[in-house]
Amino acid sequence: MAEVVVHIYDVTNTGSDKTNNTILQINRIFKDGIGLGGIFHSAIQVYGNDEWSYGYCEQGTGVFRCPSSKNPMYTYREKIVLGRTDCTIFMVNQIFRELTREWPGHTYDLLSRNCNHFCDVLCDRLGVPKLPGWVNRFAHAGDTALEVAETTAMRLKQAKTELLSASKVAYRFLSNVTSSVTNSTNGSPQQPGTVNNSDNVNSRMQGTWLKGMLNTSKPSTSTEIEKKDEDANHDSEVLQFQQQP
Repeated sequence: MAEVVVHIYDVTNTGSDKTNNTILQINRIFKDGIGLGGIFHSAIQVYGNDEWSYGYCEQGTGVFRCPSSKNPMYTYREKIVLGRTDCTIFMVNQIFRELTREWPGHTYDLLSRNCNHFCDVLCDRLGVPKLPGWVNRFAHAGDTALEVAETTAMRLKQAKTELLSASKVAYRFLSNVTSSVTNSTNGSPQQPGTVNNSDNVNSRMQGTWLKGMLNTSKPSTSTEIEKKDEDANHDSEVLQFQQQP
């Protein structure tokens, strides 16, 4: 059996001292202050003095190793003992060979496939607990928010498409009914190649019809409701006046 250790770093490789200091402040407040999380890099040490992690590169594998707690790209924070693995050194080397193929550098994603995700997968194959939740909490939260936003946008687009299709079908039906009634009233069918006045009206009204259908889901304000009530009352009074002898 061998001890499995995760080494945690503050991410301070942005190339800007101001940004690096901001990240350090965020980590102090959200991790050290309230225990929520922060912006961290992680690496796993098992059998030997090297740590293993994952990062972006254009070609080849993103899996790499370096002396434990000595990664020059980040600011070292702490180490956490995750447990002991039953895997032999031969089995561990086989796991690293598999992960080297499975984790190419160009598939790196800050929110859904970063170094912390890699370490979780490695821990799972070693049979030890995964990283503490605070290590990758910000990435999980960002990935969830992005997924919700994309799903919501897709559903809204689908609903709008279905509403447009339904309104067009309803409009065609009503247009056919109107044309039939008009032709019956005139007593003669419309000649081929001629344009009926109702067609011109229907053409102009189609945009208004679709716009009205799309606006049906918009809630009325209190002012609009009061205005509608006043109009209804006015129409009722006019009707009563006209009906008087």
